[in-house]
Amino acid sequence: MNFPYFIAKKVSFSGKKSFSRLIIRIAIVAIALSLTVMIVSTALNQGFKYEITSKMFGFWGHIHINDNNYIRSQESKPINVHQDFYPTLADIGSIRYGGTRGNYNFQKEDKSTRGGIAHIQRYALKEGILESSTDIEGIVLKGVWKDFNWDFIGQYLVEGKPISFPDDAMSKEILISSTTANRLKLNVGDRLTVNFVNKNQEVNRRMTICGIYKTGLEEYDKRIALVDIRQVQKLHGWTEDQVVGFEVFVDNIDDLDVFRYYLTEEILPLKLYAESIPYKFPGIFDWLSLQSINEVVILLLMIIVAIINMVTALMILILERTSMIGVLKAVGEQDWNIRKIFIYYAAYIIGLGLIWGNAIGLLLCYLQKRFGFIKLNEEDYYISVAPIALDFWMIIGLNVGTMVITLIFLIVPSYLVTTIQPVKALRFK
Repeated sequence: MNFPYFIAKKVSFSGKKSFSRLIIRIAIVAIALSLTVMIVSTALNQGFKYEITSKMFGFWGHIHINDNNYIRSQESKPINVHQDFYPTLADIGSIRYGGTRGNYNFQKEDKSTRGGIAHIQRYALKEGILESSTDIEGIVLKGVWKDFNWDFIGQYLVEGKPISFPDDAMSKEILISSTTANRLKLNVGDRLTVNFVNKNQEVNRRMTICGIYKTGLEEYDKRIALVDIRQVQKLHGWTEDQVVGFEVFVDNIDDLDVFRYYLTEEILPLKLYAESIPYKFPGIFDWLSLQSINEVVILLLMIIVAIINMVTALMILILERTSMIGVLKAVGEQDWNIRKIFIYYAAYIIGLGLIWGNAIGLLLCYLQKRFGFIKLNEEDYYISVAPIALDFWMIIGLNVGTMVITLIFLIVPSYLVTTIQPVKALRFK
C-alpha cells in the first residue's frame, strides 16, 4: 500500500472545518482562473494567427515564382508562361527530403512533407488610378486568368460575381474591394475609368464593376483590384505569353520552406526564383510573431500566479498538520514520505483547479466561437470578431505543464516538514 497517498486521501476528504479550507478554496480558484486564462489566450492567439495567415495566403498564394531581376528590383520583369512546370507543378504530391531546416538535401530521404502542391496560377501587376465621378483612388491591378482559384475571394465576395473570361476578347470587368467602392461611391454595375502611365503617356481604360469583395486585410483591400490578365499584359506592351510570375499554393503550411527550397533547387530554371510570402511581405508576419511573445508572457504570468498560491496553501497545510507530522515522525516515518503526503494533497488541489479551469475555459471558447461576443476593430486587426482555434494537444499540454511545473516548485516548501521536531509538535497537540 502507498502509505503517503493513503494518508493524503484521508486528509483531503476529511470534513474538518478550518482556516486551511478557505486557503484551499482560494488555491483551487487561482489554479482554475490561471488555466482558464491560458486556454482562452492560447485559443485566441492561435485563431488570430490562423485567420490572418489564411487571408494572406489566400490573397497571394504561399510561394511566388518570378524572374531573378524582378525579385531584386520589384520592377515588372515578364517571364514566359510556357514553362515545363506549368501547370503540371500542381500534380506534385508529398516529397521526401533530408537535412536540417534551411539546408534541405533532397538526395536523402529521411523525412517527407505532410502534403504536396495544391495549385499554381499565373498573375501580373500594374499600378494605376481609379477615377469615378466623385473622386480618384490609387490602385494596383492584379491580372488573373482562368486558372485563378476563386475559393478564397469567393467567400469574401459581398456583392456581384467573379470576373468572366471570354475567349474572343479581353474582359472589361473589374473586381474591387468594399473599401475602394465606398471611397469612390461605386456599386456593382457602375462603370469607372482606370488611368495609367505607359511610356510617359497617359492611357485610359473604361471598366465595369462586376463584384465587390471585403477580406478585412485593409492594407490590401484598398490597394488591389482584380482584372483580366490580358488587360495588364496589353498595358505593359506584353504578349499573352508573358506574365509577372506564378502563385503557388501548398497543401500544408508547415511544408512551405521545404517546397520553396525544392522548387528553387530541383524544379525551376536558373533565371527563375521562388520566394515565400512571409519573406516577401514580412510586415504582417512579423506582427503576428509579436503576438506569440504576448502569449508566452501571459502563460508565464499565469503559471507564476498558480505557483505562488499553491506554495502559500502548502505551507499553511503543513503548519496546520504539525501535530500529525509529529506523530508520524514519532512512529518512525521518514521525512520524504511525510513530504509526499502534502505533495499528493497539493496534486489533488491542483487537479480540482484544472477540472474547473478546463470547464470554464472551454465554455468561454465555445461561447465566443458560437456567438462572437468579443468584437475587434477590423481596420486595426484585419478581422471583425476575435477568432477561436482549439487544439486538443494544446489543451493537454497546458494541463500537464501546469500540474508538473507547479508540483516541482512545491518540492522546496515541502522541506518545512523536516524542520518540525516530534517532541515539540506533540507537546502542543
